[in-house]
Amino acid sequence: MAVSEIRSILVGLELLAEPEPDVFDEALETAVRAFQQNRGLGVDGLVGDETWGALDAARWRLGSRALFHSVPDALVGEDVRSLQERLLEMGYDTGRPDAIYGARTARAVAQFQREVGLVQDGSCGPQTMKALRRLGRKVVGGRPQWLREAEAFRQSGPNLVGKTIVIDPGHGGGDDTGVVVPDGPLRWNEADLAFDVASRLEGRLSAAGMRVHLTRGPSPAAPMSGAERAALANTLGADLLISLHLDGHTSESAEGVASYHYGTGNGLSSTVGERLANLVQREIVVRTGMHDCRTHAKAWDLLRLTRMPTVRVDLGYLTSPADRARLIDPMFREQIVEALLAAVQRMYFPVERDVPTGSIDVRQLRLALAEKG
Repeated sequence: MAVSEIRSILVGLELLAEPEPDVFDEALETAVRAFQQNRGLGVDGLVGDETWGALDAARWRLGSRALFHSVPDALVGEDVRSLQERLLEMGYDTGRPDAIYGARTARAVAQFQREVGLVQDGSCGPQTMKALRRLGRKVVGGRPQWLREAEAFRQSGPNLVGKTIVIDPGHGGGDDTGVVVPDGPLRWNEADLAFDVASRLEGRLSAAGMRVHLTRGPSPAAPMSGAERAALANTLGADLLISLHLDGHTSESAEGVASYHYGTGNGLSSTVGERLANLVQREIVVRTGMHDCRTHAKAWDLLRLTRMPTVRVDLGYLTSPADRARLIDPMFREQIVEALLAAVQRMYFPVERDVPTGSIDVRQLRLALAEKG
């Protein structure tokens, strides 16, 4: 990607004043950071694959081009997201507004076209745009997509048996070890510790009757992107996805656990994903005593592209001596696993039957399952 392209897009978004020098200077870095903050991306001032994808999508405004379902390379852009959100507000089911003009979005457009007397081709051209601008919202009282998601989750029932969960140990593959910290003669890395927690959680959830899949093994040949991990979870038809990471910082004083769910800077948020993130966060904090870095909405590919409630958990700072001393202790990692298991169980309790944080004895879940068998 050229610096001039990045500058041109940011000028168009009014995040940068002039597109003059073809250099990545301090002003451009500040504009990139502002863009990342607005889009719910990781704020590092760098234009990696995910940030560039978001910048490229940001070129488009709804109505500036014709939209249609293209195979195999789907149209992607902020105009597609705007269309999806508009259709959702009118009661048409496009699925999660992921900015990708896929088959589900095309079907929703065709349904709208049929109801307003247009040719049902599933594409969004001038006539369809004119009809969209003419009509107001059909659904009021909340975001329709998230209402559908919450109702589908409620109807699935409180039992863990038979439900499918994907556990995603972050990083792994080739040189992608994540955060690496030398500690005396040892070198601790994020990929190995995340996989250890994931494999422990796999065993506990399987014992509770869930179908459990990991996105990777202990030593994969190549790293996977967030989009690839999301595609795998979607293919498996997962009911939940939990992604496990550790964090790092230049300051050793940075410590604590944080959880992330899908959401954007304009207030759009996955209601069920947000509830899962809150449950995970509270259970870990109460059961381990780690510093509470709270929950946050992000639009990372893994959170945006999955079709099921998804949470990413940063289980502590490997660069913090206090967090590291706990994370390298297998018994402490078992506490984290118990907290995650309790959060998953509470996700399936009806809100009126929920229990206080930290009160579920996860050892009883296996016993209850054995008694039913």
